[in-house]
Amino acid sequence: MQEIKNKMIDFLQDEVESRGFEKVIFGLSGGIDSAVVAYLCQEAFGDRSKALLMPSLKSSIENFEDAKMLAKLLRIPYEIISLEPYEKVFCNYEGMNNIRYGNFCARVRMMLLYDVSQKERSLVIGTSNKTERILGYGTIYGDLAYAINPIGDLLKTDVFKFARFLGVPEKIISKKPSADLYEGQSDEDEFGYSYEQIDELLREIIQKKLLFCNFSSISDKISKKYPKIFTQVIFQRIQKNYFKTQGSEYLLL
Repeated sequence: MQEIKNKMIDFLQDEVESRGFEKVIFGLSGGIDSAVVAYLCQEAFGDRSKALLMPSLKSSIENFEDAKMLAKLLRIPYEIISLEPYEKVFCNYEGMNNIRYGNFCARVRMMLLYDVSQKERSLVIGTSNKTERILGYGTIYGDLAYAINPIGDLLKTDVFKFARFLGVPEKIISKKPSADLYEGQSDEDEFGYSYEQIDELLREIIQKKLLFCNFSSISDKISKKYPKIFTQVIFQRIQKNYFKTQGSEYLLL
């Protein structure tokens, strides 16, 4: 784990410097992924890293409080920008539903991140893990938009292990994973399966160097220990969302 941490910190420092920046900024949600990124950025850049907390009207209060707690614990400069003014306009649109609402909030957050990054001459750091990227579990021009992403090659279950190694508070690690798109939203409830189950399948596909975009070839070559309905659900989700990250190296490993 120490070697992984060292490589990530070197990666962050080298990439930021090579792009002509000295400071970084990232969204801090109170979830485990952004917490891990916060720890890495704090160690790599100290007070030259900044967290942006962007609660929505439907955000979890617990997550917001955890984000503030973590920023203070790490002594990272942070700024709070509420999405409420933007939401009050958008929520009145005809036919509004949770998916549209959640995607809107994700995109507003990224616009705010890039606006502050422009103002303060900072580079935007991503917080999306590899499982999310493969499944397409993210918003185009929202949380999938960033300059560099230090945890982009970590599966979600690896993020949990790495978080414990870094010393992320157990309160954050033990929470039910959620994109916090709307009240009560849960990643695993939406998937219908746990991250442990999903990552076991994805890890086998990666280890066998199969192409995620070639689903017929994958189904022929993976272990038969997985229930057929499970593989169908996961492959369908990957196929449905492949356009979001088409061409990404993470879909070719």
